[in-house]
Amino acid sequence: MRRLFWAALGATAGILIVRKLTSTARGFTPAALSEQLSQSIAGLGDSIRDFADDIRAAMAEREEELMAALADDGTGRPGAGGNSR
Repeated sequence: MRRLFWAALGATAGILIVRKLTSTARGFTPAALSEQLSQSIAGLGDSIRDFADDIRAAMAEREEELMAALADDGTGRPGAGGNSR
């Protein structure tokens, strides 16, 4: 009975190890690596696009602040403030 238990346990462990190694090996095939690379590049492109959108939004916001500061000098004329250098 003991031998049967250990044989079954060994067979089960062997099957699990082979399945795990097979699935890991599939992850390193050229097709899988190509897919991972294309997903990474697409993700990088999305990140760069989002970053550029954030930069544009911040630039527009800052431009509005600067224009408001120039126009808000009490005279109603842009650039007529006393802080010009």
